[in-house]
Amino acid sequence: MAKKVLIVYAHQSSGSFDTAAKDAVVDILTAQGCTVEVSDLYAMAFKAAATAKDVKGNLKSAENFCYLDESKLSWEQGNLSDEITKEQSKLAEADLVIFQFPMYWFGVPGILKGWFDRVLTNGFDFSQDEPYCLETLKDKKAMLSLTTGCRTAMFCIDGDMTVTLWPLQNGVLHYCGFQVLAPQVFWAPDFASEEDRWNMLAGWRTRLQGLLEEEPLSFTPLDRFDKTSQLKPDVHEKRARK
Repeated sequence: MAKKVLIVYAHQSSGSFDTAAKDAVVDILTAQGCTVEVSDLYAMAFKAAATAKDVKGNLKSAENFCYLDESKLSWEQGNLSDEITKEQSKLAEADLVIFQFPMYWFGVPGILKGWFDRVLTNGFDFSQDEPYCLETLKDKKAMLSLTTGCRTAMFCIDGDMTVTLWPLQNGVLHYCGFQVLAPQVFWAPDFASEEDRWNMLAGWRTRLQGLLEEEPLSFTPLDRFDKTSQLKPDVHEKRARK
């Protein structure tokens, strides 16, 4: 069966390298028979702030408003804003989700952070009672595709990309149950020569040819931890030996 792909795209310029990377996904995966849909957050004027306005019905507690609780209740009652439910419907149908964005301050642009805050609703995408275990997204793959504002050498001073992306890849995507593919990092395209930019895109297009068959990253299963969220002694010992 043809796969459905959702690109959550967060860049304001149609002439950006991020746009070229996004367009490559559309071209390659469409040619493979996939149905590709793009949520262009800036074009949609997507609201970044998670507020009480996301709830169409009455609030459980207006005076002590808690977005986590109110959005869950609203989702259960079918009272979330149309903007959120449309994105959740896209998520529910997608087999693969690609987040394309420029890295801002070692994280995502505010508009994409707002998408995570509002669309990944307690109860729909994740459960505090069953972290990493909710069924909604477990058979779906997701990945980060991003551009940086600094070169690889400079980033070695600033930190490690694996560590930098850990909150997103583990704390957001894996926590919600996604099978997380290795990220695609385009290093400082603004500082690269035209030839190097073309080479970056060529490498991305090559990867896209086999992207749907890639194995996801490995994360330590929840059952390897004890009740205090520490690795169990036998697991720790095995890892230490390796």
